[in-house]
This record gives sequence, C-alpha cells and structure tokens, in this order.
Amino acid sequence: MTSPDGDSAIDEQLGVTIRCRDNQSIGVKLCDRFSFDEDCVHYAVEAWAPGLTARVNEVVAWEGDSDLAPFLEELAADYRGWDGERDWQTNDRDLAVSAVFRPGGHVGLTWTLRPWPKATGGWSASVTTWLEAGEQMSALAAEIRHFLTRSQR
Repeated sequence: MTSPDGDSAIDEQLGVTIRCRDNQSIGVKLCDRFSFDEDCVHYAVEAWAPGLTARVNEVVAWEGDSDLAPFLEELAADYRGWDGERDWQTNDRDLAVSAVFRPGGHVGLTWTLRPWPKATGGWSASVTTWLEAGEQMSALAAEIRHFLTRSQR
C-alpha cells in the first residue's frame, strides 16, 4: 500500500515503499523481513524505474550497528539542508544510500543495490527518489525504524 500522497508507506506485508515525488514510476521497497536470531534482521530491497527492475534478497541489518534508520533520522533533522553528499552502506556493501539536498527543500536519495559486491561479474543498479526534506524524511525514517525493529508476527 502506498500512502495517499504516493511517497512512502508501510504495507501489510511488513514492507516500506518509497516513491519518487518527481516521477512515481521510480521507487524502492524494503520487504520480506525475517530474522534467525536477536542479533540481526534480514530483508530484501527492490528498486525499479522505467526499463529497470532489481532486487537484493538478503540485506542484513545488525543489532547495535549503524543501520539505515539513524542515517535517515540525521537527514530529517537537517531539513534546512547541507552541502555535498552524505553516504551510508551496509557492512556487506550490498545496499548503499547517498543523499543530496537541493534548493527548495528536497532530498535526493540514491539507492544502490549491489549483490555479491566482491564477485567477478557482479552487477549494481541505482535509482534516485526525491522527497521533501521535512515531514516526508521524518516519516520515512520512522517507517524504516519500525520495519527494521518490530518483532516478527
């Protein structure tokens, strides 16, 4: 399910969908969350754009590690903007997110999927979603935190 404004929402299958405000045919979804133990959470990430569909099946978020939620929360807190690019990636480097701020109060999040980053012949795919710097970034950070930390049903 996507929120009425079409930007991001937690869906019934324990996923978070982020759609680009500038082009609704571009998006990212974190989904298929599962956990073997208390120390980490595994999830899939899907990215799409016209002519592109990509998926990484087993991204790992380690408990106590610097995960995606704090990175997004810091971006939301800096809603007035920043210079340059800010970057985050998983320990395995199979998911990376870079953020830029543009005039008018918008944040561009470039999501890069890179399964098997050290394998010969590996691939990567990137899409960029644009969100409003204030409430949309805060809501996304909260949705991601909820997705990564809530207990499985």
